[in-house]
Parts: sequence; C-alpha cells; structure tokens
Amino acid sequence: MTLPALHNSGVLYRRILSQFPQDISLAFVYGSAVFKQHGTSQGQMEKNMLDFVFAVDDPVTWHTMNLLQNRKHYSILKLLGPTKISSIQNEYGAAVYYNTLVPVDGKIIKYGVISTESLIDDLMHWKTMYIAGRLHKPVKMLIQGENGKLRAALVANLKSAVTASFLMLPESFTEEDLFLQIAGLSYAGDFRMVIGEDKSKVANIVKDNIQHFRILYNNILRDCPQVVYKPQQGKLEVDKSPEGQFIQLMALPRTLQQKITKLVDPPGKNRDVEEILLQVAQDPDCASVVQQGISSIVKSSSITQSVKSIATAGLWKTVSYSSKKLRKMWKGWRRKSSVSQMF
Repeated sequence: MTLPALHNSGVLYRRILSQFPQDISLAFVYGSAVFKQHGTSQGQMEKNMLDFVFAVDDPVTWHTMNLLQNRKHYSILKLLGPTKISSIQNEYGAAVYYNTLVPVDGKIIKYGVISTESLIDDLMHWKTMYIAGRLHKPVKMLIQGENGKLRAALVANLKSAVTASFLMLPESFTEEDLFLQIAGLSYAGDFRMVIGEDKSKVANIVKDNIQHFRILYNNILRDCPQVVYKPQQGKLEVDKSPEGQFIQLMALPRTLQQKITKLVDPPGKNRDVEEILLQVAQDPDCASVVQQGISSIVKSSSITQSVKSIATAGLWKTVSYSSKKLRKMWKGWRRKSSVSQMF
C-alpha cells in the first residue's frame, strides 16, 4: 500500500530512528527530501529537511523516554514535563507534537508525534486531515506494527481521498488529474498556501511522482465499482449521476459529511444527514460544496497547529523555519515567472 524505503536511504532512516524510543506503532518519512519534486535538483533534495511522523500508543511514556534521550530537541516546554507535553499534543491543533530543525546523524529533521488513537481517528473520520492528508501522498513507511485497526484505517483514508476527488472531478479525466486532485486535498483552505508555501507545490509533488501515486492507488481504483479505470491509457470515467454521487457522498468520512450538512442545511431545520446528502447529490454545485467542506476542515487545523508550533518549536526555530518556507515560495514564484516570460 505504501512504498518501502529504498535501500540506499534505508540505512540513513534506520540510523535516525535508532536515536528515538522504540515504542512506535507507525513511522514514516515524507516530503521534498524523500521524493523528488519537479524543479528540484538532487543536490537541493539532499539539503532539504527530512520530515518524520511517529505514531505512539502511549505519548506520556514516549515523551518521558525521549526527554531523557533527546532533551535538546524540545523547546522551553520541556520544563513542563512529559504529562503536560502529551496534553499539549493531544488537546490542541491537530493532535501532533512537532520538534523541528533538529540535527540528527548529519541531517536536519522535523518529527511529529501523534497518538495511535488520534491517528486512527484522523484517518477514518478526517477530524483534522493533518496527518491523514500527508498519507494521501506517497510516503516511505519505516515502521508499521501489527495493529489491525490502524492498517484498516490507512486503507480507508486512501479510499476516502479517491471518493472525495471523484466528486470534484468531471465525468472523464486522466490519472494525472486525479492525482493532482488527491494531492491538493490537504492544501485546500490551508492559510500557508497564501503565505509560506510555493504556489506550484501540488503540481511539483505530482509531476515527477506519477508512478509512486499509481502504486499507492492502483488496487483501490481497480476494485472501485464507481469508476471505469483504463490504466494503459491513463484515463478514468466516473459515475456522475445523482445516484452515483449520493453513494460517494455517503462513503465520505464523518467530519466531512458534517461540514457539508452544515453548509447546506439552514440553521434550525435539523434534517438528517442522508436527506441532506441526497439533496447535494442532485445539486449542480455538488463539487463546490465538497470542496468548501474540505477547505473548512483544513483551514481550521492548519491555523491551530501552526499557532501551537510556535510554542513547541520555540520562537527562534519558528522564525528560522518560516523564513526558509518564504524563500522556497519566492524561488517558486521566480521560476514560474521566468517560464511564463519565455512564451
């Protein structure tokens, strides 16, 4: 389902993982230092920060051990102790605790810690779409335990990404159209796309990684009764009838269904979800309603998690990290500008 770490980089990732407490149910690494993005050279890739996510069953115990092993990774919040750190992790933002700009084994890394329970909740229901959104795109899985609920949730998340994208695409489209739509889900409504991220980010992620997306979604597309998938031509046709769209809407994650019903149902009317989604399925603006629902989830979590990151990273690291993002955005804008001037 997810892509195994390549042998040449696998040793590096294992060396980095060995620096942390080993009670991890899921670990993956992602981003522009792992998967080549359009317009990025190999040299730039090697300089980019490595982004890790660790899911842990018991955050208090994990942070207790990590504070003993890697106290310097934490901001001033380390003084509050592991119980308070875990509360900050679970109760604010997207239920992730990030330590950023951390030097480990000759690399600069950022790592987020999330409880296994919170991760399953996000994958199944898109409560914040923060980590679920990262897992819509290719990642390198480093550790994956035997937790059956977590494994099922990882697959459900990919299916949800496909279903939501079908609702926002026309009847016929290409694989690349689908993968662009999927990759863009977790950026819809993200305030960082206005200031702080390269505006071509989604296209850059997909362009050089079509094959990785195919590996990730091939089985789901082949098994989906809602679509005619022609992998040889790279084309798809989806059922856009009201009946087809209703089936897709009913299969969406719970939080997204709630956001859609809130957008459509006037206050005080209190109709049931099925009735409202049946109405949306027949609406010519169905795609727009789904898009707005996703944007409202992402906007909220991106703002609250970013505010939380100021505390978890510390002010100096926040300024340093943000300035690097702004430089990337400026480079992307200049690259786009120079290309457009050629035509």
